[in-house]
Amino acid sequence: MQKETIALHAGYDKKQGFGTMSIPIYQSTAYAFRDAEHAANLFALKELGPIYSRLTNPTNDVLEARFAELEGGVAAIAVSSGAAAIFYAIANVAEAGDNIIISDKLYGGTATLATYTLKRFGIEARVFKSSDASDLEGLIDEKTKAIFFESLSNPQIAITDIDAVVGIAKKHGVLTICDNTVATAILCNPIALGVDVVVHSTSKYTNGQGTALGGIIVEREGLNEFFKDSKRYYHFNTPDVSYHGLVYTDVPLPNFTLRIRLSLLRDIGAAQSAFNGWLFIQGLETLALRIEKHSDNALAVAKFLEAHPKVKAVNYPGLESHSDYKKAQKYFKEGKASGLISFEVGTFEEAKHIIDSVKLFSVVVNIGDSKSLIVHPASTTHSQMSEDELKVAGINPTTIRLSIGLEHTSDLIEDLQRALG
Repeated sequence: MQKETIALHAGYDKKQGFGTMSIPIYQSTAYAFRDAEHAANLFALKELGPIYSRLTNPTNDVLEARFAELEGGVAAIAVSSGAAAIFYAIANVAEAGDNIIISDKLYGGTATLATYTLKRFGIEARVFKSSDASDLEGLIDEKTKAIFFESLSNPQIAITDIDAVVGIAKKHGVLTICDNTVATAILCNPIALGVDVVVHSTSKYTNGQGTALGGIIVEREGLNEFFKDSKRYYHFNTPDVSYHGLVYTDVPLPNFTLRIRLSLLRDIGAAQSAFNGWLFIQGLETLALRIEKHSDNALAVAKFLEAHPKVKAVNYPGLESHSDYKKAQKYFKEGKASGLISFEVGTFEEAKHIIDSVKLFSVVVNIGDSKSLIVHPASTTHSQMSEDELKVAGINPTTIRLSIGLEHTSDLIEDLQRALG
């Protein structure tokens, strides 16, 4: 099936239950078992089914199945936020004494999680150049557990050299994790490019309305064999004493998401509500239409900004002048580059004036909303980073980020024209 069809039908059999066309919201904390044996079988994985909504929920099951198929993966697990998805994906393979390698172009919250919060857990973060991965191989050692990057970065709007990263990772047997939030599963499928695990903040383009928080993790087919007998990922091959001595690679279910569900989600509990899962399912139904419109609008605005005398630089890989234009044509459907733009003006005061002067754009730190948004990354989303870290990440005091919505482009351009003066 094509993606537009998958987004409407995958993971749900309308012939079951009451045949509802709208997927039901199973707003329940727990589920009744047939008898004591049924309960024991569920906990022992002899049967599969809902137990408690921290672990599984029938509404979220549909979202997970649908999202996995959209991304070309074999299984997915929905969690409470994009940050939770990133944390779980890393914590699922790394422990104290290990290291992960992260892109130099990351969302500020992700960079802070990797370099500061995970450091308190004894996990080191090393930074590689995502543009060409030229320094990546030299950072890998026997304690490296994951290489993490964004397919389309926020707010630099840079595209990682996915082929180079995947090639090096496979050579050394290291897991790759790609945040595909900005590109979305409609424009880019990192798994098809060789990536092992994909994460999303479903709060963004999946939702599309800025109404719900959520995250999702998708694993590729074949990770069970990747982990089997691996010394680097020994904990998938040794008994989990917290789950009756379960050895994950002995279980025929997809191992990566299974271990998150039975260990991390069980113990840490950043679970997604059924209602939010239902909202994301609604969002998926129109995602293909919306992301095309977001991309087309963004390209029109980017061309306007590129031609404006007060704009010093525009970061949008849909522009032929952009350094990542060829990567966009290579990795993204029809070369479309989603709805984020960042641009540079002369001074911080100019940036502040523009943000304070727009009327249609809302000053909001979210992205992917149907309404257009504007923000100053250095003082908001990336304010936790030092001046040196901001410089490495390519974020300046003069950088403005736009999340282009679904309004008419003439109105958006008129608003920016008035603010730029």
